Amino acid sequence: MEILLQVSDLGCARGGMAILAGLNFTLSAGEVLVLRGPNGAGKTTLLRTLAGFQPPNGGQIAVAEDAIAYAGHADGIKATLSVAENLRFWAGVYGGGSIEPALAAFDLRALRDRAGQVLSAGQKRRLGLARLMVTGRKIWVLDEPTVSLDAASVALFADAVRGHLAAGGAAIIATHIDLGFETRSLDVAQFRARHDTGPMGSFDEAFV
Repeated sequence: MEILLQVSDLGCARGGMAILAGLNFTLSAGEVLVLRGPNGAGKTTLLRTLAGFQPPNGGQIAVAEDAIAYAGHADGIKATLSVAENLRFWAGVYGGGSIEPALAAFDLRALRDRAGQVLSAGQKRRLGLARLMVTGRKIWVLDEPTVSLDAASVALFADAVRGHLAAGGAAIIATHIDLGFETRSLDVAQFRARHDTGPMGSFDEAFV
């Protein structure tokens, strides 16, 4: 199986403080890696580092250029554009093709002419996730993608991921829910960077 991403001795920092250290893993085509760990353990920091939004704090990330599409807590929607215009915008940015498969996959066809600013929270989330399908990128890096989604929409998202995997893609997802397909888990808590807490004990840890 083709390896799409290889992480070697990776360290991640947030606000100048080391959060994670010594991460080693690979991600192959057709595979989903689910990040586990309590809130504050560093899942978002790891995802943002993989996506290139912040530099690693040591180690290496081996991945093809322009291979990663990131979806975080913000949906990346332009409020004054319609659903279809939003997708066409992102398809243009990434050089993608037709937006119709994305509209269909996330049940957005009936909303195609509706402005982003009048969508419900769930509809905005579906549009934000549909954006992944027009990027043409092999690795989806997703931070709590099912927030604001009802059960039916979660099922749509899961189906979209299955289609992405079948086409040779892969995904790294921080989520607490069972998406209904085979995944591999990585508990980021075991890679927490150690800090010299000194005479104040674990005082600084409360602010990490």
